[in-house]
Amino acid sequence: MELRDIEIFLTLAEELHFARTAERLHVTPARITKAIQKQERQIGALLFERTPRSVRLTPLGRQLRDDLWPMYSGLQESMRRARLAAEGITGVLRVGMIPHNSHDLRRYWDTFRGNHPQWKLQIRISPFADPFAGLRRGDIDVLVAWLPVEEPDLTTGPVLFTDPRLLAVSADHELTRHTTGLLEMLADFPHVDTPSRPDYWADGFLPTWTPVSNRIERGPMARSTEEILSLVTTGETVSLVAHHMRRYYLRPDITYLPFRDNDPLRFALVWSTEAENDLIRALVQTVRDLGPLDLLTL
Repeated sequence: MELRDIEIFLTLAEELHFARTAERLHVTPARITKAIQKQERQIGALLFERTPRSVRLTPLGRQLRDDLWPMYSGLQESMRRARLAAEGITGVLRVGMIPHNSHDLRRYWDTFRGNHPQWKLQIRISPFADPFAGLRRGDIDVLVAWLPVEEPDLTTGPVLFTDPRLLAVSADHELTRHTTGLLEMLADFPHVDTPSRPDYWADGFLPTWTPVSNRIERGPMARSTEEILSLVTTGETVSLVAHHMRRYYLRPDITYLPFRDNDPLRFALVWSTEAENDLIRALVQTVRDLGPLDLLTL
C-alpha cells in the first residue's frame, strides 16, 4: 500500500464521508473511491460498509486503522521534525481554536513568538464536535475552548477572554422584531445540536433549561459553523453563538440578537496533563503575564 493510499484510508476512517475526505485531501471523490476499492481488492475483504446514508468501518477496517495509524503518524512526525531542524526550529506548539477569533488574540501569539524565536507557533481551527479528541490524539498541543472543561486527563489554564452570547436567527425571523432577547425565549424554537460532545460542556454554551425550567429543545445536527449558519438561514433553527461571531460572520441573511440576562462565555487554554511541556508552560505564562482580553473594546 502506497503512502498516499494509507493517508486516504486513514482520513476516510476518521471522516466516514467520501466527499469530506476528498475535500480535506484536495482530490476528487472518485480518487477516494478508486483508492479504497484498490485496497480492498489487495486485501480481499471490505474495509468499509457503504450505504446511501452512511459509511462505517468493518471490523477488518478498524483493525487496519489501528495498525496503520501509529506507523503513519510516526512517519509524519519524523518528517516534520526534520523539516523544522533544517529551518533552525527546535519545537512547534500547535494551538487549536474552537472560537473563530484567532486574530483578536494576536497579542498573545506575537508575544510568544517574540519571546521564543526558536519555537514555531501554529494556530488551527478545531471542531466543536468531539472537541477534546485532537488533544488526546496528539493532533494539537493546546486547545482554546469555552469553560467549564471537566475532563480528568486534561488541565485547564488561564482565561484568554470572555464573550457574551448572541442568538443567531434568519433575517426574516419573527424574533427580529425585538432589539434584545431573554433566555426564556429559547424554549420557543429548536436549536442546532452537535454530535460527540460531553453533555456538560454543551450545556455550558446552550443550557437544557430556561431560568423558569422550560426545556430548550435541540434539533438538527451540525458539525461545523458553516452548517449551523446554513440551518439558521433557512429558519429551521436558531442558534446561540459567541459575540465575536457578529464581526467574523457578518451576513445579510442572519441577524444577531443580544441578550439582557445571560452570563458571558469564558474561553481558556486546555491541554493534556501528561503531555505538558516547556512550550505549553511558556504560552500559559504569556497569557498570565498579559491578562485576559476585553473583546468588547475592540
